[in-house]
Amino acid sequence: MAASTMTTDVFQLGKYETVLIKVATSPSDLANPPPKPLLIGAPAEAAGEFPVMVLLHGFMMETSFYSQLIRHVSSHGFIVVAPQLYTCSGSNSADEINAAAATTNWLSQGLAAVLPPQVRSNLSKLVLAGHSRGGKDAFALALGKSSTPLALPFSALIGIDPVDGLASCCCHIQTKPAVLTYVAQSFDLKMPVMVIGSGLGEDKKCGVLPACAPKGLNHAEFFKECRSPAWRFLALDYGHMDMLDDDTPGLRGLISYCSCKNGRSREPMRRFVGGVAVAFMRAYLEDDDGHVTALKDTPDIAPVQITVEVRL
Repeated sequence: MAASTMTTDVFQLGKYETVLIKVATSPSDLANPPPKPLLIGAPAEAAGEFPVMVLLHGFMMETSFYSQLIRHVSSHGFIVVAPQLYTCSGSNSADEINAAAATTNWLSQGLAAVLPPQVRSNLSKLVLAGHSRGGKDAFALALGKSSTPLALPFSALIGIDPVDGLASCCCHIQTKPAVLTYVAQSFDLKMPVMVIGSGLGEDKKCGVLPACAPKGLNHAEFFKECRSPAWRFLALDYGHMDMLDDDTPGLRGLISYCSCKNGRSREPMRRFVGGVAVAFMRAYLEDDDGHVTALKDTPDIAPVQITVEVRL
């Protein structure tokens, strides 16, 4: 009972007030600007040292669309750094993988200057996460597929409905560099991994548009290729974009609503993704596995209906 109560807390906002910080690539007041524009979420006033998550956005999405998710994670005592990797991209994601590596390398030299004065980053506890194509990019970076060498090691990896493909008008093509090998437990990641899947991701929107997370290119195959320790949480009644903000303005925001099959509202899925990410990071960064263990043992405490698969 105590574990269930504790785990429910991760699906609510945490104890820290948060601030969202936008950082451009050429601000006049920064001696070491980042290689890509950033949206950073951090505790606003509490002094302390906090783990860091690098969050990679989905295909053609904007980092601002993840503001509510970023605030949720940050409110539990984490710094979230979300680079805008590109504004337009095609079937080759090599440039954005390199940009993610360059952003990661920038953290040790540039992050402190843009955080609130009393907030410090703990880069020995560094998590890599990504949504959709950003999830594929995160796996690619963790697997060493960047031509930009990494200066910092990652402690854990989170794939939020990752997809190793790009939808065309009638089908999906695997994007380059390919990540999926279709060989079980072939990923030599040397870190714990969590994969979050959407139950509606394999469904076509209105029965016509290509599925946003098609079978064979989605979370199930990513998890299959992970070695232990690996976790997979599948939100059965929610879609590929349902962890984004409620309000995603502009054409790209409209696409986020119109291109994929969605659940009834985004709020429950967003709380689930934020909460399970916090639970996973506490387990592997802070040696507190009560949250993920309770979810495994009692999945109905989650705000959405889930199935859980674990390989320890």
